[in-house]
Amino acid sequence: MTLPIILSFAALLLLCLLALLQSRWPAWLRGLLVVAVSGFYFYAEGAIHTLWGWPGGDPLPERFVLLAAVIEEPGPKRDGALYVWVNAVEDGKPAPQPRAYQLPYSKDLHGLLNEGLKKVRNGISQLGTAEAKPRKGLSWLRPGSDEQQVKLRDMPLPQLPEK
Repeated sequence: MTLPIILSFAALLLLCLLALLQSRWPAWLRGLLVVAVSGFYFYAEGAIHTLWGWPGGDPLPERFVLLAAVIEEPGPKRDGALYVWVNAVEDGKPAPQPRAYQLPYSKDLHGLLNEGLKKVRNGISQLGTAEAKPRKGLSWLRPGSDEQQVKLRDMPLPQLPEK
């Protein structure tokens, strides 16, 4: 998946280089080309990180089924993170494709995920909810500071219809 992306960036770079060196375009048009290609690079870099399987920094879905989690505890040179793999629940059913999320490390969430993973290993599916914490003060000025309150509970057993 990444090889075609790398090759397309290389082809774009070659075309841009040819346009800058070999064309008789005016200087302002060449400058506009450099700015446009630079902007496209940053847009594409952000889009690549949202590919399936890469942990996204997006908030968790409102309702989800916990599939797996990896906990990276904070150390002297790293902040730590919680990587969670979930299926969003849409219209009462799990989404067809799971998604990976990266959450900032917190001790409370670490404990909650550990308990949830133990139950998942024992065959008890975990249904999660994520609610946005109310923002205080000027937190809207700090991107990425959207914290959520995550709760896990046992998924209810499916009810079979009577015969």
